[in-house]
Amino acid sequence: MHVAGPPSSRWAAYLGLLSALSAAFAPAVAVKEHDFKKCHQSGFCQRNRAFADHALASTAWESPYTIAAESGSFKDGQYQAVILKTVSDSGETVRLPITVSFLESGTARVTVDEEKRQKGEIELRHDSKARKERYNEAEQWAIVGGMTLDKAAKIGYEDKTQITVKYGPSSKFEATIKLSPFSIDFKRDGSSQIKFNDQGLLNVEHWRPKIEKPEPEKTEGESTEENKAEETKEEPKDEDESTWWDETFGGNTDTKPRGPESVALDISFVGYEHVYGIPSHASSLSLKQTRGGDGNYQEPYRMYNADVFEYILDSPMTLYGSIPFMQAHRKDSSVGVFWLNAAETWVDITKGKDAKNPLSLGGKAKTNTHTHWISESGLLDVFVFLGPTPKDLTAKYGELTGTTAMPQEFSLGYHQCRWNYVSDDDVKDVDRKMDKFKMPYDVIWLDIEYTDEKKYFTWDKHTFTDPIGMGKQLDSHGRKLVTIIDPHIKNVDNYPVVAEMKSKDLGVKNKEGNLFEGWCWPGSSHWIDAFSPASREWWSSLFKYDTFKGTMENTWIWNDMNEPSVFNGPETTMPKDNLHDGNWEHRDVHNLNGMTFQNATYHALITRKPGELRRPFVLTRSFFAGSQRVGAMWTGDNQAAWDHLQASIPMILSQGIAGFPFSGADVGGFFGNPDKDLLTRWYQAGAFYPFFRGHAHIDARRREPYLIGEPYTTIIGAALRLRYSLLPSWYTAFRHAHLDGTPVVKPMFYTHPSEEAGLAIDDQFFVGNTGLLAKPVTEKDQVSVDVWIPDAEVYYDYFTYAVVPTRKGERVALEAPMEKIPLLMRGGHVFARRDVPRRSSALMRWDDYTLVVTVPRDGKAAVAAEGDLYVDDGDSFDFQDGQYIHRRFVFDGAAKSLTSVDAEGRDTAAIKEGEWMQRMRAVGVDKIVVVGAPASWAGKKSVTVESEGKTWEARVEFTPAAQGRAAFAVVKKVGVRIGADWRVGF
Repeated sequence: MHVAGPPSSRWAAYLGLLSALSAAFAPAVAVKEHDFKKCHQSGFCQRNRAFADHALASTAWESPYTIAAESGSFKDGQYQAVILKTVSDSGETVRLPITVSFLESGTARVTVDEEKRQKGEIELRHDSKARKERYNEAEQWAIVGGMTLDKAAKIGYEDKTQITVKYGPSSKFEATIKLSPFSIDFKRDGSSQIKFNDQGLLNVEHWRPKIEKPEPEKTEGESTEENKAEETKEEPKDEDESTWWDETFGGNTDTKPRGPESVALDISFVGYEHVYGIPSHASSLSLKQTRGGDGNYQEPYRMYNADVFEYILDSPMTLYGSIPFMQAHRKDSSVGVFWLNAAETWVDITKGKDAKNPLSLGGKAKTNTHTHWISESGLLDVFVFLGPTPKDLTAKYGELTGTTAMPQEFSLGYHQCRWNYVSDDDVKDVDRKMDKFKMPYDVIWLDIEYTDEKKYFTWDKHTFTDPIGMGKQLDSHGRKLVTIIDPHIKNVDNYPVVAEMKSKDLGVKNKEGNLFEGWCWPGSSHWIDAFSPASREWWSSLFKYDTFKGTMENTWIWNDMNEPSVFNGPETTMPKDNLHDGNWEHRDVHNLNGMTFQNATYHALITRKPGELRRPFVLTRSFFAGSQRVGAMWTGDNQAAWDHLQASIPMILSQGIAGFPFSGADVGGFFGNPDKDLLTRWYQAGAFYPFFRGHAHIDARRREPYLIGEPYTTIIGAALRLRYSLLPSWYTAFRHAHLDGTPVVKPMFYTHPSEEAGLAIDDQFFVGNTGLLAKPVTEKDQVSVDVWIPDAEVYYDYFTYAVVPTRKGERVALEAPMEKIPLLMRGGHVFARRDVPRRSSALMRWDDYTLVVTVPRDGKAAVAAEGDLYVDDGDSFDFQDGQYIHRRFVFDGAAKSLTSVDAEGRDTAAIKEGEWMQRMRAVGVDKIVVVGAPASWAGKKSVTVESEGKTWEARVEFTPAAQGRAAFAVVKKVGVRIGADWRVGF
């Protein structure tokens, strides 16, 4: 529908249309908890929970899964066998091939499939369109490396009941596979760490034909207490078949042509009280128990990507993305599992003490964490990581699924967004006012209203009359434009995109094999099937500059609604019996859907113009394991409330340890109108999000940071400038994330794994390797914060250099008036920043650096402080060809010197310098700040600088300690190239 008339009347008409859509499709705009399934409303979850209840309640329970001893073989690091499942009600035996792969990395993989169905069996199916095997292609999307088998793995012990395989570095890992009942015990250094099927909850719902059964006749006494008691003994109750072949929720019926096919397994973390990961949930970093009890959840954690408008907090309910990677940590030990399954998945968590003889000398009983993983379909496919450190887990997971893409430098700056900037004049006005009020930013965003009636790859010709002129104004001071492109394509006449999509048959199909039609923001829509190579190739063609007219080299993309969101679909998403490329059902691939769409957009941007090899920027709302390779994410539609500000920190920390560190939350809250205190505090917190964007709902008041008024405008401006001054250190942190999967912001357990008191702390974090410890203010009227100090090192206030009186393992109160961000510097670090205020990161590109040295408590050590700086052109892929600078800085307390060498030991003289590296020859170190400088430096007027065969003196100013502030020294006009080797002698 086209809304005619001048902009003001058209806008009013549009709001009326939006209101009508809101009423018609309430789940899309007013989602509450009851709009989504609980476990008892999800047939396969309810069945497996009931299975667990029966097993755990019976003292005589024994898992009906055994490995056929004669089927087992071990060769070249891989054990293969067949698990036999005995079906209690029929006596049938189901064959389930199992492969246990031991990888060179020290990771183990356990895969359980189901033997392929025979032709005669297939004909018994009631739907000939259904695939007859379990979905087995998640690996093609999620796994990119680390799969080389460990041919040095060897059998350590074997008899008729079990086999033990030793593997990993120095053979310190081992897996004991018990044949009957089947279980696996993963050990490190001889101690059990992770156990599979220890509680006997393995359950593979095998293939079976659909047989119509008559309604059973009721007999007297069948529900007596005696019969109920009898049912809870060794034999399980008859299975609930009511949701085997179809299931209804919220007025939608899901047909299941393959019948029941869930996979479930209990995974126990032996001796571990804390588990983390499986984002995204609005919950604590240390995951809660899910079987009730004080402070616990009643429901399992759910992973089923969905459009959850106004999501609630402190809940295990599903959100927009899923990464089924869980870690367990205790003092000095970390392990983890990656459950590679893209179907709807639920995870129960319980904890219990080991049974110990109270008279034994073994010490107190250990706490074990038991998890129960339940997926609707697909393979049982689990990777096991035995650590022993948190960094080992993220590195090995990154080796498998890929590390975060090296971002464009601009993307680490501040992003200004709302739904919606109403015209190109509006965009240009915001751009000018950010400059007028000295608010640095890099990107301005356009939500769906920039399009012509929600037709993507078009512009509203009345309000965005000159998108190229808008883009050129932004480009004149290095700024970018991000436009939203969603996967739903408006189904309307005279729209070439949908016409081509239909003619080439590139959309998702319904269960009958016809093009699926649903409703989203444009109304009637079709969805691109990004699983299809042909669809992805077509998608790439739409982003070329001569096709998506009005876009420029500084235009980038935002993928929203890609769970996918379907307003009139079940749980606001796509029917599970829809069909994708290869005739796979949507139920099999649901959690992969958002990733495939972001991936298609990422590759489309790479091919926009021949020869234009630039790193794309693509933000996604929905994600899966591996999404980190193609862009950034944000935590979705939060609210302008203090508790949502608080929740953002554990949510972002959880993303980081789960391998997707390029994450953020909408600053200010998407829904509602934050008061001035909340908005200001949120900017101060957002300055420490890896992805830093302000965003607001269409009904929210305008809240660009310059509108808030004094003193808040000045305070927010200071937070923005702090982010920009530290961009070199943020970029360096992303380099480490790109290299080995290290989180960009790190929780306490990650940096200090020996400190048990820090395992559950999720409201403070370290930034990269800088030693910067941030504790954002997240409570109303709060003027001080308590920071937990994890070690005995000295800590300085970032802004005043005051020495913070601390004791290891205790909390210290820091003053935090509105204008103050609680930010500490840990002794023993060197980090880089740029101190000249600029309007955007592009305008800082050739500025000199400031290096900050924080002298530790023991300032006389040979390596008293160290750090690094990574720099490249921030735009291209030339860094892959060695076109970058990576320096390691070491402050030698004994020799009283600061040195810079290549961090990787490269012969930099042998590197052929491209244009960027040649220009970087003019970029140097402007000054060095030494916080905690020794008193013996008092009176020193200069220092000796040596570099590239020359020696000279640089002026130094020393300020003695006073009133709790540390002494510090500032070396000015150092004069060394940032890319050269040099030494400053104090």
